[in-house]
Amino acid sequence: MSAPATPTDIRPDLAAETEAWHRDRIAALVAGEGWLNLTDRIELSPGRYRLGRAGDNDLRLSVGPDHLGVLELSAEGRALLDQGAGPQPFAPVPDAYPRLQAGSLLLEMTSLEGQHALRVRDLDHPARAGFSGIARYPVDPVWRITARWEALPKPEALGIDTALGVPTSVQITHRARFSHEGQEVTLLPTHWKAGKPMFVIRDATSGVETYGASRFLIGEVQGDRVILDFNRAFNPPCAFTDLATCPLPPRGNILPFAIRAGEKAV
Repeated sequence: MSAPATPTDIRPDLAAETEAWHRDRIAALVAGEGWLNLTDRIELSPGRYRLGRAGDNDLRLSVGPDHLGVLELSAEGRALLDQGAGPQPFAPVPDAYPRLQAGSLLLEMTSLEGQHALRVRDLDHPARAGFSGIARYPVDPVWRITARWEALPKPEALGIDTALGVPTSVQITHRARFSHEGQEVTLLPTHWKAGKPMFVIRDATSGVETYGASRFLIGEVQGDRVILDFNRAFNPPCAFTDLATCPLPPRGNILPFAIRAGEKAV
């Protein structure tokens, strides 16, 4: 049987903990590697490219100097940038793409289904300083749910669409199950962040009160249970920029009822 959709581990400081989480969330958004300062995303194949803002470059940016340097991308996806003092590698980053800071620009070499793309962030972007925050629903302990955490008999491949229209495939290893108002609910974690399952969801508030494409939710696994705290449901990167390749929810994660918890539309 699945676990009921009832509050779990409710503490008097739940609202304070959620507020602290939200402050960290806003700090991450406005950070240099956040989602408010993306300026460019350029798909490319392995090769050497002159990079910069001027029209005579192979890859033309919308920000930065006229001639930033020479970008080299290997067939294995390793990237180097030579700004005149020798090639510098894009450094690996946990749970993120390799990156390199070049002056006021933060460059990332992304890869999605074998397609490489250079992503550029402007560390001086005014949106970072001018961001006013995100509206949220009041914290509701009812939406902090204990669900059963069930391992599948074997991993299953699942096709996932993205906001940019690029189809992807993920491996599903677990599912979360609970009941809501007598209805059985099964959510699939399609991605993992820092070792924690991430659920991409849509509900009856989507496109009306909350961001239309989806919201994300990070689960907390506790043995054969997983805590789904929808008070921490948050907008995906594509709510802030058209340059993000956000996954869309699988069909089973599109819920017919309203989840009035977590972040509202930006």
